[in-house]
Amino acid sequence: MAALNARALAVVERLSTDRAEQAVDVLVDSFFDYPVMRHIIDGVEEGYEGRLRKLMRFFVAARYNRDEPVLVVKEDSRAVATAILTPPFQQEAAPALAKHREAVWLELGREARARYEALGDLWRTFDIPEPHYHLNMIGVMKSHAGSGYGRLLLDAVHELSSGDPDSTGVSLNTEDESNVPLYEHFGYRVSGHVRVSDDLATWVMFREDNGSV
Repeated sequence: MAALNARALAVVERLSTDRAEQAVDVLVDSFFDYPVMRHIIDGVEEGYEGRLRKLMRFFVAARYNRDEPVLVVKEDSRAVATAILTPPFQQEAAPALAKHREAVWLELGREARARYEALGDLWRTFDIPEPHYHLNMIGVMKSHAGSGYGRLLLDAVHELSSGDPDSTGVSLNTEDESNVPLYEHFGYRVSGHVRVSDDLATWVMFREDNGSV
């Protein structure tokens, strides 16, 4: 009942640039043990959290650099859930983003970068050709699991897409098989599935909007 009441009072808003670290905090917490993060970053525990934070900070910075949505749900003025998105048409990135990218991979190492770029190549083989929103990441603080905030963010993402005449839907990828039926419940279909390694698989999914595709 408390979770339902919290969700009823919660709102989704865009997070201002000066509070970007709040989104980073949520993503570090919610993706700490996520398979793809462990795959990309050296799994040695010493220093893992710091390296993960640098990667998440870059992902969030990339959205702000192109003025793309960083959506959050807050409690007591702090973000406890977030979703970061790429819209159908991207603005050109400012030069600072390329410098940030190189600094991150310099610290994380060539092997980590190679693993990340190999995943990107796999995901691109299942690209949806029509313009659409891509849900880069969606996460809820572990302390707020079961709050309904993930559903609230997902609804907001779908509303953005369905209200945008340039968008045909929303794509995402997941590396947790248990998420597949959950997203199917919300109207997504699997458009691609690849086993990356013995302990990592990825599913690319798409939800149509506006009767397109």
